[in-house]
Amino acid sequence: MLMKRPAFLAFGAVRMPTARMRRRRAAGGFAMIEVLVTLVILVFGLLGLAGISARINAAEMESYQRVQALLLLQDMADRLNANRKVADCYSNATTGVQVGVGYTGTPACTNPTGNAQGNAQQNAQAVSDLSLWDAALKGSAEVNGTKIGAMIGAVGCVIRLDPTASGLAAADVVYLVTVSWQGLTPTAAPVTAAGRPGPCGKGLYGNEALHRIVTTTIQIGTLTP
Repeated sequence: MLMKRPAFLAFGAVRMPTARMRRRRAAGGFAMIEVLVTLVILVFGLLGLAGISARINAAEMESYQRVQALLLLQDMADRLNANRKVADCYSNATTGVQVGVGYTGTPACTNPTGNAQGNAQQNAQAVSDLSLWDAALKGSAEVNGTKIGAMIGAVGCVIRLDPTASGLAAADVVYLVTVSWQGLTPTAAPVTAAGRPGPCGKGLYGNEALHRIVTTTIQIGTLTP
């Protein structure tokens, strides 16, 4: 049997691609495009997941800070309620007291007027309460050195409200306790009620839209025989 010899192209001749070769090249090109499109979609998906994760972390941090602020607010409200005889020591009468981040002084009961009729032991207790509150606001509750104490830029204020400006009766003795801190996402600047002083911590955080506060009021009754 005679074997058919393969045909050889002349030197310098160009072999034209067959239809099968063209189809293979086209299929390979489309596959490469599909891979690139898939990679682009995957990258955008990962970026979206990263953005969602960042928002979730920020929301969790905001929630954690608010919970800590409410605990610190209730802590001072309980301390003041338990030592009502010298309530003015907690606010330095009508001057107001601000402790926490940025405060470097030592709390003192230097102006016990109004309803502050207690004894030296009660005055000392008020000073101790303010000192402990100041330390808690600065994060003294940290565990094993990890920074999980209070909020960012935590500040606490105790103010005795002016009855006339606040629309209260002249005999009313009302204290405004506030805890202030810095949030992570801009929202809206805090607004106080008419006749009350500006919000605790105002101007400490740059953008007031990052300023967060929680407040409570404590009224000290005036007992008559």
